[in-house]
Amino acid sequence: MNKQTQCIVNLAALDAKWLPRWKKQCGGQFLNPRRLTKPVKGHKKVYSLTMFPYPSGMLHMGHLRVYTISDVLSRYYRMKGLDVLHPMGWDAFGLPAENAAVDRGIDPETWTRLNIKKMRHQMELMRTDFDWDREVTTCNPDYYKWTQKIFLLLYEHGLAYRKKAEINWDPVDKTVLANEQVDDQGRSWRSGALVEKRLLEQWFLSITKFAKSLNKDLSLLKDWPSKVKTMQRNWIGESHGSEISFPLIPGSIVLPVDKVEVFTTRAETLYSVQYLALSFDHPITQAISARDPKLAEFIARLNNLENVEKSKEGYKLDSVFVSNPLDPQMQIPVFVAPYVIGGYGQGAVMGCPAHDKRDFGFWHSNMGPEVSIIRTVDPKNGVKCALDMPYTEKEGTMNGNSGDKLQGKSTSEAREIIVHALEETGLGSHKINYRLRDWLISRQRYWGAPIPMIHCDHCGVVAVPDEQLPVVLPKVDHLLGRGGSPLAQIPEFVNTTCPKCHGPAKRDTDTMDTFMDSSWYMFRYIDPHNSENIFSKKLVTQYMPVDQYIGGIEHAILHLLYSRFISKFFCSIGLFDDTEGMNGEPFKQLITQGMVHGRTFVDPTNGHFLKPDEFDVCEDGSAVIKATGEKAAISYEKMSKSKFNGADPAKCIEAHGADATRAHILFQAPISDVLNWDESKIIGVERWLRKVIGLASALSGLVTPELVQRSIKPISSYNDEEIAFHNKLISYFASLNDSFERTLSLNTVISDYMKYTNEMMLQIDNRRIDISIKYKFFMKLLKIMSPVTPTTVEEANEVLHNPNFGSVDSILNSDWPELENAIQEDISYNVMINGKMRFVHKASKNLINDKEQCIKEIMSSGGGQKWLQGKHIKKVLLKKGTLVFIVK
Repeated sequence: MNKQTQCIVNLAALDAKWLPRWKKQCGGQFLNPRRLTKPVKGHKKVYSLTMFPYPSGMLHMGHLRVYTISDVLSRYYRMKGLDVLHPMGWDAFGLPAENAAVDRGIDPETWTRLNIKKMRHQMELMRTDFDWDREVTTCNPDYYKWTQKIFLLLYEHGLAYRKKAEINWDPVDKTVLANEQVDDQGRSWRSGALVEKRLLEQWFLSITKFAKSLNKDLSLLKDWPSKVKTMQRNWIGESHGSEISFPLIPGSIVLPVDKVEVFTTRAETLYSVQYLALSFDHPITQAISARDPKLAEFIARLNNLENVEKSKEGYKLDSVFVSNPLDPQMQIPVFVAPYVIGGYGQGAVMGCPAHDKRDFGFWHSNMGPEVSIIRTVDPKNGVKCALDMPYTEKEGTMNGNSGDKLQGKSTSEAREIIVHALEETGLGSHKINYRLRDWLISRQRYWGAPIPMIHCDHCGVVAVPDEQLPVVLPKVDHLLGRGGSPLAQIPEFVNTTCPKCHGPAKRDTDTMDTFMDSSWYMFRYIDPHNSENIFSKKLVTQYMPVDQYIGGIEHAILHLLYSRFISKFFCSIGLFDDTEGMNGEPFKQLITQGMVHGRTFVDPTNGHFLKPDEFDVCEDGSAVIKATGEKAAISYEKMSKSKFNGADPAKCIEAHGADATRAHILFQAPISDVLNWDESKIIGVERWLRKVIGLASALSGLVTPELVQRSIKPISSYNDEEIAFHNKLISYFASLNDSFERTLSLNTVISDYMKYTNEMMLQIDNRRIDISIKYKFFMKLLKIMSPVTPTTVEEANEVLHNPNFGSVDSILNSDWPELENAIQEDISYNVMINGKMRFVHKASKNLINDKEQCIKEIMSSGGGQKWLQGKHIKKVLLKKGTLVFIVK
């Protein structure tokens, strides 16, 4: 073999050679000649989808990982003859573009388009072969026209509405946030600012009307990670309990309601209720705060506190009392409390200090340490507990404070008795409640899809007619700042005509949450150029649901939940038919790749992250800080600019080539695991790829057109070494075939490639193995490597066949090879006759399992004819490696 070939091949230089060839073959747009081959008729479709990126201007290693996984799988499916959809587009609206435009004094569209151009070029460097003829860009009017149409369909079906509500306000980005966009510390998911509470008129989508289906149908998602399903189930938060109405006791002020409704899972504690607590946006709170400055000040002050939901402060409404629905004589005070979540349930909760720790703390904090509590539930079996502390176990026994009818009953029995009694009075019933709240989609920003509604003094809120869609964003030279709604400052956009009365009217100046754009893009990919409808019902019915959806687990709640909601809505109104029993679910399989972490260097004395020029890396992998001579602490952490641990995919590809980079990123870790990026280890992958090209060079002098044209040596005539060679390579192929088809263990695919290559290296000079067999298996190696390393296999194919063959067809046009069976290897049996070893017979190792076949085969063999012909066989003993014949 030509050893020099392994070390002189510049893998990175091969990219520049093969990229233009592929683009020429594919009409300039694609990178995989195989896509020009039509799918095998009757084969199933595979919709393989990667979460589309936000065009920030730079792809990072996380992008490289997910796109490599996606590209490798789609190339494999195409080789199998399947009908593959593998699209790509851009989640192009959003705050980062707008903020960047403000900072730079430019139009956000200019910034976005420039970034899309950069990132598309970077994807080409990675050799990712997407269906660019299906490309969508959410900031294009021909896309957001249909986002606006979807909003109008939701409005038409009673699922989009406008109301004044307590909302989350980001004081840095100057916009509203959905509840899902606020973290558990009360901070904005994007800016990190402490979120404020405000009352604003906003647009909502009634996702809660689909809560039951969204929760129940998680059981249909067999190929989703259990962690993601658990996160969604917890967010939806299905609770089985009861709704109870507490009648308001008439007082000196008029209120907008005559009762306060609460949801509880512990109706048995009704006689322990000592107060009710209302949210800041409850109708009673709003009515009283309008004329009570102290309450208004309380709300304003609490809204600016961090982790306000943990506060024990309350505001007692001195003029408001309710009665217990089963005991009208019990007067119950009412508080406004920050811990009550607005929009969840009825925005009111019942306070039972004796049976809830939070209620206990709130009651004593607001009523004083000496205030009594009313316990109605005691521990089981008469066990004593502290009387001045709450008893919070759900199982227990009702005591005398609960009345004669309940005393001695278990809590579960008492719960049913109380709910039944409430149903008879019309003041309660069984109910299922959800933690999930309606999706707030209004944003006071410019760079988003305008909400297609018009406000008329005569007609009220009026939908924009279909023929006037899209409501196009007005062009701007630059944005002045982040405060207020930019669209409201553009009179030519705001002022319009009412579609109903044709009088003067004003457009809605809010834009939609960008998660609205990404909630349905997977449908538009199927029919991206349809100018008459959102999409073709026939096409979407044919290709949905998505078979494989690949992306980060950070989208487990926001994007995935919203997409499930919109998809179910589409299905419910007949925009597509559910033919796979998925109840309108959009994603059959979800693959969540792990994050890519970078090697991080830290000064142990002060904890500061070190820049690359502040330390030297030693041969053993350690690092010494230049300024102090101390050893740096080394760890792997999420890549970020602040930690100086990022890796530029383009630089890695420039240094090592796209193939080595792709293979290395797959080889380093299983798909779902965190990948600790260590570029120094890529040398092993480069060595393997050079071996493959070296093998091609070694075989090129032996492989002729005449050899290729004649038939490969038949398996029936293989010698022992050829059988062993065949079986070993088939075992590696079977393993990686299983990885592609069933387990998606793409890291083991790379290791099987390497084992396969090494076995060919060992046998390349073995003259006992026919050259036609070596050629067959080397060509199979190139074909099965092509999804991962297309450049290397094209080069190896050319090296192997040139100059003898003239022009050579692209190896990327190949089908996926059929998996051959292993050849049953024979073993030697010693044949004993009347106690003497007479001859050796080679046969299957399973021969001794079939006595009748064994006798028949031995008798017909040469040795059997010589030693047993005409003899009467009295007995046959079959042992491992030995056959004993006793002849009479």
